[in-house]
Amino acid sequence: MTTDKLVDMIIARLVRDHGRSKHHWRRLVGPIRLYSRTTHPHCNWSAAPTGSFQEIAAIEALLDDWRMRYPLLSS
Repeated sequence: MTTDKLVDMIIARLVRDHGRSKHHWRRLVGPIRLYSRTTHPHCNWSAAPTGSFQEIAAIEALLDDWRMRYPLLSS
């Protein structure tokens, strides 16, 4: 799984579940940061979402689910 594909899947789920536009959610999710697999062997990515309290909560809940499914990403 690549970071771009993961972001696309996250955005699609947010639009489906919460409405608004792809652009809106893409801006709030922000970039996915990758870390070295040698220093982060269990999960090598993170995101720092922005927005309202409800938007951040929705994004964080979804990110937690995706971390379980795709703990290791490639660029």
